[in-house]
Amino acid sequence: MTKKPLSKSKLLSYRQCPRRLWLEVHRPDLREDSAGAQALFDVGHEVGDIARRIYDPQGRGALLDLDALGVDGAIEKTQALLAGRAPIFEAGFASRRVRAFADVLLPVRRKGRVAWRMVEVKSSTSVKDYHRDDLATQALLARESGIDLAEVAVAHIDSRWVFRGRGDYSGLLVEADLTEEAMARGQEVGRWIDEAHDIVGQSEAPKVRTGRHCSEPYECGFHGHCSAREPQAKVPASWLPRAQAKELRELLDSGPAVEMAAIPDALLNDRQRLVKQVTLSGKPYFDKAGARSALAKDGRPAYFLDFETVMFAVPRWAGTRPYQQISFQFSLHRLSLSGALEHTSHLDLSGEDPSRTFSEALVSACGKRGPIYVYNVGFERTRILELAERYRALSAPLTALVGRLRDLLPVVMENYYHPAQRGSWSMKAVLPTIAPELDYGSLDGVKDGGMAMAAYLEATHPDTAAARKQEIAAQLRVYCAMDTEGLVRIWQRMSSGR
Repeated sequence: MTKKPLSKSKLLSYRQCPRRLWLEVHRPDLREDSAGAQALFDVGHEVGDIARRIYDPQGRGALLDLDALGVDGAIEKTQALLAGRAPIFEAGFASRRVRAFADVLLPVRRKGRVAWRMVEVKSSTSVKDYHRDDLATQALLARESGIDLAEVAVAHIDSRWVFRGRGDYSGLLVEADLTEEAMARGQEVGRWIDEAHDIVGQSEAPKVRTGRHCSEPYECGFHGHCSAREPQAKVPASWLPRAQAKELRELLDSGPAVEMAAIPDALLNDRQRLVKQVTLSGKPYFDKAGARSALAKDGRPAYFLDFETVMFAVPRWAGTRPYQQISFQFSLHRLSLSGALEHTSHLDLSGEDPSRTFSEALVSACGKRGPIYVYNVGFERTRILELAERYRALSAPLTALVGRLRDLLPVVMENYYHPAQRGSWSMKAVLPTIAPELDYGSLDGVKDGGMAMAAYLEATHPDTAAARKQEIAAQLRVYCAMDTEGLVRIWQRMSSGR
């Protein structure tokens, strides 16, 4: 058994997958975290900073700097601070060769003594099961290290809360008291700790097959390493879309080597059977008459629209909510009565709330009549209605745009499938089968929505040089324009039947 202490995060890694824990300790060099994982990490830091302002508005508390103090130094400093009566942030403690740090420790009066209330701050909008594991672990370790712990809670973001501006974030976080539950799970947590130490003490990584646990509750950076060592299906059954039926789900979860051909048709719905048939035969499906009929009623001029958005766990602009999608860019292609194709766009990288200028530009660009084609209409519809609610003077013209929206996604889903789509009808799966020359991979810098959001954050950061900001703006314009050009090409294929 190893004598090296574990962090609480590694204990939670064990809860997700024993193999993940072993690799984190013995082979961290094999880990490849995605940009999305890093973005979540950054969001957690931002929410933590705001939490300190909320829980210590007068600034009387102490924030322990782990980098400056080191782990042992932070734990020692925490013990000294417990003699006081001020909030402690990133308080350190250890027990059973596991070290942990509490986001917030607040002094409370209990029967004439000073005890402590522990709050773990999460950037999610609800309490998750793994948060409960986190709190149970923190409670056991804190109590065993000598902290007189009276209460434990999770503070998470209230997605309904609206930022009033002027730096006032009171109300952003709501608490769930988990004291009774967390305190009652001490023996259970103790077993996890013993099992985790045993796993780390083994000479080889435990054999665990890849599966849904590789992304739940966290995306595992070792997935590529583990999956490369497993047999893989030539035509994976995992390409079957929306596999929710219990018996089918059990088959798919039995391993990565499950072939699509081995799945009985009786377990599949109509769409899944179509995917199986087309994939195994290699022959695309296209109901030309059905596609033409679905689009026949819409005339010209026709518009093709796509938005790019950014969202913040901690809102930046008054009138916005946590994680609200804020539109900062659109691309619009217009097909005239004569068949001429024109393009216009709008991009706001000022760093100010882009919503008003976006709304005005959108209303102006879309004209008064003609269908507006989008791909998966719920996204653009919701964004437009949110803007109509925020800006009363623009409510009528914005709402009128909603009535003109036409969704190409169901037209494609009902009438078209190509083997290369691999079970997906996303535009980036469909477009290469219709217009392969429109290649997102060939773009410079921004290649997808996540990268567009990251590009916006970089461009609007005060430290970004003007030349770099111009470069980002050019990349965003090219990327968004390819989205709406892709819509045009899909519409042309569906409406012409060719």
